[in-house]
Amino acid sequence: MLLSSFPLPLPLVFQTVSINKAINTQEVAVKEKHARNILLDKGAQTFWSVVNRLPLSSNAVLCWKFCHVFHKLLRDGHPNVSSWGCRGWPGSQGPMWGSEGYGQLCSVYLRLLRTKMEYHTKNPRFPGNLQMSDRQLDEAGESDVNNFFQLTVEMFDYLECELNLFQTVFNSLDMSRSVSVTTAGQCRLAPLIQVILDCSHLYDYTVKLLFKLHSCEYDGPDLLCALKDLFYRSSNLQYFKRLIQIPQLPENPPNFLRASALSEHISPVVVIPAEASSPDSEPVLEKDDLVDMDASQQNLFDNKFDDIFGSSFSSDPFNFNSQNGVNKDEKDHLIGQLYRDVSELKAQLENMKTESQRAVLQLKGRVSELEAELAEQRHLRQQAADDSEFLRAELDELKKKREDTEKAQRSLTEIERRAQANEQRYSKLKEKYSELVQNHADLLRKNAEVTKQVSVARQAQADLEREKKELEDSFQRISDQAQRKTQEQTEVLESLKQELATSKQELQIVRGSLETSAQSEAKWAAQIAELEKERSSLAHAVARREEELSALQEQLEHTQRELSSAKESACQLAKDQWRMLLAESRKAAEHVVQEALRQLEEPTLISCAGSADHLLSKVKSVSSCLEQLEKSWSRYLVCPEDISGLLHAVTLLAHLTSDTMAYVSTTCLKKKLESRGSRAPSKVWVVLHLQR
Repeated sequence: MLLSSFPLPLPLVFQTVSINKAINTQEVAVKEKHARNILLDKGAQTFWSVVNRLPLSSNAVLCWKFCHVFHKLLRDGHPNVSSWGCRGWPGSQGPMWGSEGYGQLCSVYLRLLRTKMEYHTKNPRFPGNLQMSDRQLDEAGESDVNNFFQLTVEMFDYLECELNLFQTVFNSLDMSRSVSVTTAGQCRLAPLIQVILDCSHLYDYTVKLLFKLHSCEYDGPDLLCALKDLFYRSSNLQYFKRLIQIPQLPENPPNFLRASALSEHISPVVVIPAEASSPDSEPVLEKDDLVDMDASQQNLFDNKFDDIFGSSFSSDPFNFNSQNGVNKDEKDHLIGQLYRDVSELKAQLENMKTESQRAVLQLKGRVSELEAELAEQRHLRQQAADDSEFLRAELDELKKKREDTEKAQRSLTEIERRAQANEQRYSKLKEKYSELVQNHADLLRKNAEVTKQVSVARQAQADLEREKKELEDSFQRISDQAQRKTQEQTEVLESLKQELATSKQELQIVRGSLETSAQSEAKWAAQIAELEKERSSLAHAVARREEELSALQEQLEHTQRELSSAKESACQLAKDQWRMLLAESRKAAEHVVQEALRQLEEPTLISCAGSADHLLSKVKSVSSCLEQLEKSWSRYLVCPEDISGLLHAVTLLAHLTSDTMAYVSTTCLKKKLESRGSRAPSKVWVVLHLQR
């Protein structure tokens, strides 16, 4: 049937389906997804139009689940929920129920819903979920002591109705058994989540209002102690641990006669996980449902025997002499018939024994599961005790810190700051979890690109080798050129030095001749000036050559550093690619072995069979492959660049191991069929024994 054929819009159709699935006669808890779909409307017209057609007055379970859904609708629904029809219905249905089973629970729950609706009608400033700030609480009381007193009294009445429902639900359960893991127990406990949320806010507001009315007498401590006890009992139930975090109330109620005690009050916070949902309604096997298989089989055998032979044969089945009128042929025929019946009964008895053994095995498995769950519960209880001790120690430390604090406002600010920090930490953890999920998906997508990256890495390695060779060639050319230039400059420098020495000698000769030749003094003076100019030019040329030589040396050192860094980067990149390649090969080998282990449980493997000789050859192949892997690993430790042998050995070992496990399973199946009851050990048994 197409959705377009419905007379109602699609959102209303989905809400109607969710309401019918949430409110039914099955004794299971209401699923969270159905309750969320009901809250999408901006009123309760659709809800009441569906509920009015349900037989709530004739079925207590149906009425109980209606109360749960209606309570959640009042808390989390639109503010216009209470303005639609049937507002007086919960109050009129309460006296119709009895005092036993779900009838009593429905009566108490309907009284609570009536009290809740009356409270919100008298105090319209309070939202359905009772979440208000301190300023809004002061505005609700209009800063009048009488109004605060009236609010306090109404809150205590409201809280008393909540506690009555708590106590009634717990009294209807057998707390000596694990009722929180049964569907019936979860059906009764599920509405208490809404009650816990209401009680948390009511406790907070009553404490704050009683500080304003500290001079008035009240019976709050008894209610607070009862609420603390019920919170503690609820927090120990396994069903609530997955769906809601119940806060712990203080050991003693606050001292309302001390004004500074308000700063020490910590508002309880009830946390519901974002992804919390009611557990699937699965049948749970309890101890009362277990059947004595031996007794049932014996009764079944007796009934079948009486049906075949009659009740008279039960007392004396082979007394043929007492039956008059029966000849010898009839007796023989009767004896043969009895033998055939006995054979059939034996076959039936064998089948019943087989079925009983199978049932016993299933029950033993269930017992093992229950023992594992019991061990887990004990571990959780021990962990909860440790957490409680740790929290008590922290609480003592906080009390000491609060006693040392002089200003109450500073302590309140610190607590608010910690609460904000916890909220920020929770949001950060949630974001980090989302990032981890995204990173996990990215890694799964990148896993398919490893082979392509390996080929790219090999190409990059070849390019690096080619660039390395080119750099070495260019370095060799630059080195040769620098050596040639250095040699040429050295020769020029030597020639200039020789010319300078010759010039100095000539200058000495000229100076000596000047002392003896006064007539040619002007001529020799000009020659001396020319020689001085030539000497200065030669000195400048030598300095320029030395600067060029230093520049060439610096260029040579820079080239050497670049070459060494290129070599190091190329080596590091090659090592990283080799490690990545080895890691991916190891993951692929593990995947092959895990796939082989998974295939051992497939039913198609039962029809296969193998020989022990072939299995021995496979085992020898695995042993030789292990030896080859050890040799390749030794070569890899000596020379990390040589990974080809190690990759080949890892891949071959993974495939041989998976084949060997498959042949072991098939060979065991064949040998079980061939040698059932035989005492002689086979080759397969020897191989399996050696493998263990």
